[in-house]
Amino acid sequence: MFKSYWRYVLAIIISFVVLTGALVALAMLLIYPKLPSLDSLTNYQPKIPMRVYTADGALIAEFGAEHRAVVSLNKTPKVLQHAILAAEDDRFYQHGGVDTMGVLRAAISNLTSGGAKEGASTITMQVARNFFLSSEKTFTRKLNEALLAIKIEHSLSKDEILTLYINQIYLGQRAYGFGAAAKTYFGKPIEQISLAEAAMLAGLPKAPSRYNPVVNFPRAQARQHYVLRRMLDLHYITNEEYTAAINQPLVIRNVRDIAGAEVSADYVAEMIRLAMYDRYQDDIYTNGLKVYTTLRKADQDAANIALWKGVEEYDTRHGYRGIEGEVTLPGDQQNLTSDLDNAMQDMNAVHDLIPAVVLSSNAKLVRAYIKDIGITEITGTGLKFAQRLLTGTNKLALHPGAVIRVEKIEDNHAWRITQLPQVEAAFVSLDPHTGAIRALVGGVDYDRNKFNHVTQAWRQPGSTIKPFIYSAALEKGFTAATLVEDAPITISPDETGGVLWEPKNYEGDYSGIVSVRQALTKSLNLPTIRILQTITPHYAQDYLTRFGFDAARQPPYLTLALGAGSVTPLQLASGYAIFANAGQAVKPYIIDHITDTNGKLIMQSKPEAAKAVIDPRNAFIITSLMQDVVKRGTAARAMQLGRNDLAGKTGTTNDQVDAWFAGFQPNLVAVAWIGFDQPRTLGHGETGAQAALPIWMKYMSTALKNVPQVQVSPPDGVVTVQINPLTGLPTGEGETGVPEYFYREAVPIAKTQADPNIEYPQTTDTPQNNNTTTTSPLL
Repeated sequence: MFKSYWRYVLAIIISFVVLTGALVALAMLLIYPKLPSLDSLTNYQPKIPMRVYTADGALIAEFGAEHRAVVSLNKTPKVLQHAILAAEDDRFYQHGGVDTMGVLRAAISNLTSGGAKEGASTITMQVARNFFLSSEKTFTRKLNEALLAIKIEHSLSKDEILTLYINQIYLGQRAYGFGAAAKTYFGKPIEQISLAEAAMLAGLPKAPSRYNPVVNFPRAQARQHYVLRRMLDLHYITNEEYTAAINQPLVIRNVRDIAGAEVSADYVAEMIRLAMYDRYQDDIYTNGLKVYTTLRKADQDAANIALWKGVEEYDTRHGYRGIEGEVTLPGDQQNLTSDLDNAMQDMNAVHDLIPAVVLSSNAKLVRAYIKDIGITEITGTGLKFAQRLLTGTNKLALHPGAVIRVEKIEDNHAWRITQLPQVEAAFVSLDPHTGAIRALVGGVDYDRNKFNHVTQAWRQPGSTIKPFIYSAALEKGFTAATLVEDAPITISPDETGGVLWEPKNYEGDYSGIVSVRQALTKSLNLPTIRILQTITPHYAQDYLTRFGFDAARQPPYLTLALGAGSVTPLQLASGYAIFANAGQAVKPYIIDHITDTNGKLIMQSKPEAAKAVIDPRNAFIITSLMQDVVKRGTAARAMQLGRNDLAGKTGTTNDQVDAWFAGFQPNLVAVAWIGFDQPRTLGHGETGAQAALPIWMKYMSTALKNVPQVQVSPPDGVVTVQINPLTGLPTGEGETGVPEYFYREAVPIAKTQADPNIEYPQTTDTPQNNNTTTTSPLL
């Protein structure tokens, strides 16, 4: 009876196996021929984003729906390969695509655990699903997946399949493939990851969102420990290696760094994206182009730090404005931190300024919750900036629920109250000999304001326009020694373009008779206006176009002398580069070369040949005037850099609306600007020297570190003559004078007695007329 029973059961089992085999065979006959072609596998073309780099190879940004870094199997560390096999498919190199033993093990596990908790998908089946199928959990999809896996195994080697898996699998944070994931989560190339890091990455394919270490590190770590235990059980690692990996602290990149950028240059990245889109359209997001810019990482880092420091210093000078906003404090203290994080989810850190919510405050202590960090107490110097609003009924005063900004105090674990700056700023530097842009910061924070102030902001240049006016004057017969009157002047509406004008110097005083050199060194307005009167505004307007300025934006009125036109910071930098480059103009450019995904060069920029636009003698003399601006004029603060090869000009517009400094060393030009997007005063005393020059200096202190000083010799046709500064004439026998540069043909050689008490220098009418000398008028 017992034997008959087992014969009956065995017959049923055999019948079931035969029937199942027949059904599988039928399915294969019907479905297998209709399976998709494997061309996408055998000719693998992954979607690789466009990447933008500095000239020295630091990643700036990447553009594409998928972060991906394709790697070959021989460049994938064995420790990662073993971690993947341990986590996903330890019999990968033994089965034929479908692991029957794995299926049986999973079935038993699911039966004993009371539910479907363990899957049996092999790496090959996952490749099939990722390339060809959806993730729906149906029998048909599973059957197709198994059949495709078998087909893949017949067409590709095991190493080829594993390579596809390593590069295609989604691992969270828009990272596709382990190469991108290593960069995304740990900020390093795949070749450099440790055993502990490899185990964490290998744990991601099971559920990328669930085991994402950025979102839930404890859960990701638990999964990592499981992978390490599997590796130990499979003898991939030793007990010592297992213990070391379990105890290794892991540093996960923060949210801001998820894209893997190695240098902050968001405004440049967008400039490149737009330029590449114009050329290649949507292909840029998938074809793996690599765009190498002319930026240098050290220069860009220095520019970022300098601009932010300058903005912070400006903001601090003008005091604490009050709270940023407010939120309702939750009544449930148990969920306080999570509720406040949710309330601040759209408030992001700007540089090191982190949003926080005040929980309680008094004159000596503020207790606050810092987003994503925790509750802290701010005391002592940390309260100083906000002291006047720590208590009181003012709606901007600190009170429970108030949103504030805090930052870490340097070399300390304490925090201090600060605020988001409202002012904007821009900075750009370039090589005056080639036009290669070395650093570009288009604003204070790209996430808050995507307007690129370097290329898009048309602002009044103030006195930074004066060197160009003086350059035009040299071409009209003036010299650096020509005497000009610094005295009150009234300008008619016809000469200003509309209103009666009584201009003044910034300090409100007058110097009487000054030389052209003194006028520029001290940035005197009235002598500059008189010079423009003499050479005429229309001549100056036309002359400015030699430097790349738009004539339409430079009105032909006497107000042009003080920068009433408009320029962009990049345009101004290009103009100053002409002085630094001996009178030759170069076109700024920012893309150096482009390669395809395999590194093949597909475009190499060829900078335009430098074009002579002004006399090199003119460029040299104007540069010498601007060197005096730095050595003893409005920019004398720059002498703190300890260099004698710097030249430049401060600029401040009416009511301190715009503050500038434009300057250069013979091999590097830089321009700093600061102001508000909706033009309004920066405040009393916020001149170019006060607000913009410190940004320029901080950048140059880094960019020129260990760069030898350059002594520029006068070009042919420039002579040095001892001049009596009171007359502007060459010194006579026994007289003491000062050296001054002249065009050879424009050395003063005669004098006139327009006033019996004053002698005036004689200059040529134009530098081209070598035979005629005339007497300068008193200007």
